[in-house]
Amino acid sequence: MLKIYHKYLINKFMNNFLKMTAIFFFLILVLSILEEISFFKNLDENIFYPYLLTLLNAPITLFEIFPFIFLLSTQFLFNDLNNSQEIILLKKNGLSNLKIIKIVFFLSLVIGIFNVLIVYNLSTALKFQYSNIKNNFSKDNKYLAMVTESGLWIKDEINDKIFIIKSKLINKQYLLQTIINEFDLEFTLQRVIQSEKVDISDKNWIVFKPTITINNTDEVSNQTINLETNFDSKKIYNLFSDVYTFDLIKLFNLKKDYEKLGYSSDEIKIHILKIISVPILYGLLTTLSSIIMLGFTKNKPLILNIIIGILISVIIYYINFIFSALGASGKIPILASIFFPLLFLSIIIIIGLININEK
Repeated sequence: MLKIYHKYLINKFMNNFLKMTAIFFFLILVLSILEEISFFKNLDENIFYPYLLTLLNAPITLFEIFPFIFLLSTQFLFNDLNNSQEIILLKKNGLSNLKIIKIVFFLSLVIGIFNVLIVYNLSTALKFQYSNIKNNFSKDNKYLAMVTESGLWIKDEINDKIFIIKSKLINKQYLLQTIINEFDLEFTLQRVIQSEKVDISDKNWIVFKPTITINNTDEVSNQTINLETNFDSKKIYNLFSDVYTFDLIKLFNLKKDYEKLGYSSDEIKIHILKIISVPILYGLLTTLSSIIMLGFTKNKPLILNIIIGILISVIIYYINFIFSALGASGKIPILASIFFPLLFLSIIIIIGLININEK
């Protein structure tokens, strides 16, 4: 059963957390709406669309900055306790610094688990709808690419031709075991091109040793043919970079599909591990913020605490970014890219907890 002081601290933290969440959500809406209005300024569309897209995209942006919100919420919690002298009252009733931090830590874990299971999955569903709607107004809506269990599928429209392309594997700048169906604008089949290897390093594809089928007649060539498209290897890789449009189940399925295709799934693995480790990160950040407020900036101005919180958030963000980039590039193991920063943060926190416990 929760004791009275448990409920009191939980309610006080949640009040600060919800206030900070509301403030940042409002800021996201204000900044995002300007970008969406700019996107639609030259399009003759309903004014409703910028506001709809802003609402669809805002939750996933909020999810990304939750670590910063947790850190600031903790700072405001302890600032309130210090200003009202409640921290002294709690200690007089046998509540040590470690017990207070323990309550905040486990509360952050619970919120983190909720965010991963509910908020993240809901946000990715909204982000997916955002991408679909915006793609309809984009110049890229005539072509698309997707990965399925059978391989990579590409639809392309260029020079009054429509291409439906299916490739079993992708290896750096090459498509392997590829079938290219060429149609006219009325979707009448013109020819089918089959090749074991296609160079897609630029938008002028080089098809090696093609087998060309026209009117059920096959022609095998030892020469290469050029095929102009809207895609190159860089663009194809970038099309699959927005992992925030996939919930956890889809991410695991997409990882399997990528591995079957031969496409590197390292980025997806890193993203999955990041999402899974979110509750731990929240707990560590609230603990670190608690240590700072109780030990190093006690009775200091609130603005100083906020500045320190911002600096810590920026440092942690760039450390995570650097290690994620090293993991994605294969410089370090994927597990190390995610958990080494958390381990380093944990060591700093343990040292801080020892000092705090002595006060």
